[in-house]
Amino acid sequence: MHEVVNPFDLSVIGSVPTHDWAAVDAALARAHRLARDRSQWKKPHQRAAILHRACEIMRERRDHLAFQIANEGGKPLIDARVEVDRAINGIELCIHEIGSLRGTEIPMGLTAASDGRLAWTTREPIGVVVAVSAFNHPLNLIVHQVAPAVAVGCPVIVKPAADTPLSCFEFISILHEAGLEPDWAQAVQPPRDVSERMVSDPRVAFFSFIGSAGVGWSLRTKLAPGTRCALEHGGVAPVIVDPSANLDLAVPSIAKGGFYHSGQVCVSVQRVFAHVSIVGELAERLATAASALKVGNAIHADTECGPLIRPKEVERVGKWIDEARAGGAQILCGGEKLSHTTYAPTVLLNPSVDATISRNEVFGPAVCVYGYEDVDAAIAQANSLDVAFQAAVFTNDLAAALYTYRNIDASAVMVNDHTAFRTDWMPFAGLRTSGHGVGGIPYTCHEMTIEKMIVFRG
Repeated sequence: MHEVVNPFDLSVIGSVPTHDWAAVDAALARAHRLARDRSQWKKPHQRAAILHRACEIMRERRDHLAFQIANEGGKPLIDARVEVDRAINGIELCIHEIGSLRGTEIPMGLTAASDGRLAWTTREPIGVVVAVSAFNHPLNLIVHQVAPAVAVGCPVIVKPAADTPLSCFEFISILHEAGLEPDWAQAVQPPRDVSERMVSDPRVAFFSFIGSAGVGWSLRTKLAPGTRCALEHGGVAPVIVDPSANLDLAVPSIAKGGFYHSGQVCVSVQRVFAHVSIVGELAERLATAASALKVGNAIHADTECGPLIRPKEVERVGKWIDEARAGGAQILCGGEKLSHTTYAPTVLLNPSVDATISRNEVFGPAVCVYGYEDVDAAIAQANSLDVAFQAAVFTNDLAAALYTYRNIDASAVMVNDHTAFRTDWMPFAGLRTSGHGVGGIPYTCHEMTIEKMIVFRG
């Protein structure tokens, strides 16, 4: 059995079974048989009914599911409740997509050779889906990877993060309780070598990965020929704040985007480029907001910043901040471990552009603020890394907003909102080393299907 601990006090809170290759191979075999036997495929109304019932069960267990997210993942309870609500809404979006998946008519008669024919397409499930997930949203990420597969009719096998498997295994159990036969959705917890073997198996039609870029890109190179994939990695999200910005709006928004879940979000605010005329005020006000955040065990209702997922992450974040401090950065607040599992929310002013924390995703409670005189230079610095995901600009100048939108490297640019804003129906895509493919419920449903054409000759 694999034990799961609360990341704040490291107390054991549960366990899940571990799976060797024999168990994973058997899971793949069962899933593959379903995918290949069209007589076993579920009709759209059957899939919708299962997902409707799953929503009902999750609503009944909302408080339990939220507590479990906080207990195993360290996300503050107030945010964990929001995650459960988003997960339920995500399933509802999947139900909607069942009725939205459709093909198109393909024009014929445009040439003499195509005359006298009718053609159209339909969409079919792609086959076996294998998903590997991350720890930071232990329920909602699983919903994003598993529920679309159920909605479009793909058998799915999911491996959750080893730190946070309880929510995943419970969600799979809820699907079974809602009427989905176990072989259609299976959760496994194998060691890394077995996981890699599972991902690279030729029976896998679609691979969904959420996690670190190093692991994701490595696994992509090992996929069997024909396996499609979607990869979601991280970024070092930039924010531009120009002189016209409303700091009363910008500061709390940046604080939320930077310190939500202690910065353990792939699009957390990390680099804030503020004009020199306002950088001092913005940085000081951001430090005041960060200093007021209560750090503690995520299962307590008043906790605003929980622990980092593992003690070694606290050590790593501390080393990065110490390096930046030694390189000349001003530490306006934080800059210290509070315990072996928590780090104080930290605001750094003008760290070196070559500092590790300026160039790599910190995935911790730290926000860097840099002063700029020329917005083009700030955008160039924002664009200088090999990652690109979501970005933001705070301004009351429409032209400035559009200028940043056009010139900053990002798949989405938020205007007067933080970089971590997301709805589950919008496209969500990392660029460059930040990912491959497009996430978001409708887009994932589409990627888990193939378009199949029929041509009638009259």
